[in-house]
Amino acid sequence: MIDPSYFGPHFWVALLEIIGINIILSGDNAVVIALACRSLPPRQQKWGIALGTGAAVVLRIVFTIFIVYLMAIPYLKLIGGLLLFWIAIKLVVPEDGHGGEEVEGASNLWAAVRIVAIADAVMSLDNVIGIAAAAKDDLVLITIGLATSIPIVVFCSTLIMKVMGRFPIIIWAGGALLGWVAGDVMVTDPAIVNWVNAQAPWLHRGGPAGGAIIVILAGLVIGRIAAARRRKEVDLVS
Repeated sequence: MIDPSYFGPHFWVALLEIIGINIILSGDNAVVIALACRSLPPRQQKWGIALGTGAAVVLRIVFTIFIVYLMAIPYLKLIGGLLLFWIAIKLVVPEDGHGGEEVEGASNLWAAVRIVAIADAVMSLDNVIGIAAAAKDDLVLITIGLATSIPIVVFCSTLIMKVMGRFPIIIWAGGALLGWVAGDVMVTDPAIVNWVNAQAPWLHRGGPAGGAIIVILAGLVIGRIAAARRRKEVDLVS
């Protein structure tokens, strides 16, 4: 039985981080599910979405648990943190175009479930790394966080994407959250955590805050450079 004290503030903060990361990073996954099920009859579409989502939850829990155990190896949290920084900056400075249109509609229910499961597994590396970092080796948090957030993403995907399109600040907040988690996971790497505890305990607060700031600043700089390049290309064409 789980000690009631387990469900303290740290649990709820981490759970909200996991749900937030998954919602922010799962827009493409929700689109893939919709596209894969679009050719099914209306009744089967609901089953395709439900079963596909269930398969996605199970696969993502397995992948995340696997990465959680890998993160116990020295230096892998540092590498994971750097990957999270890259994912966060890519999030706030999105690439042009969208690959979702390349997903074919399935001809039957089980084909749709298979497409959803495979596509989610291929596309979920960023989610899995972020969730594993936020969970801090807690398998209960991983299971609860994924089991609640993936259905939210799928069944509210249209609303979520409209809100993000109307309020871009949400995307920046998501990038800052990933930067925060990246900074936090890096200072707890087994290779350096003892040194941090003894010599620089301020990094436990400064690392996450610095990570969030780095993502915002990098996103602004890269975004301005990309905008200047596009303006230059337009001027050359005209």
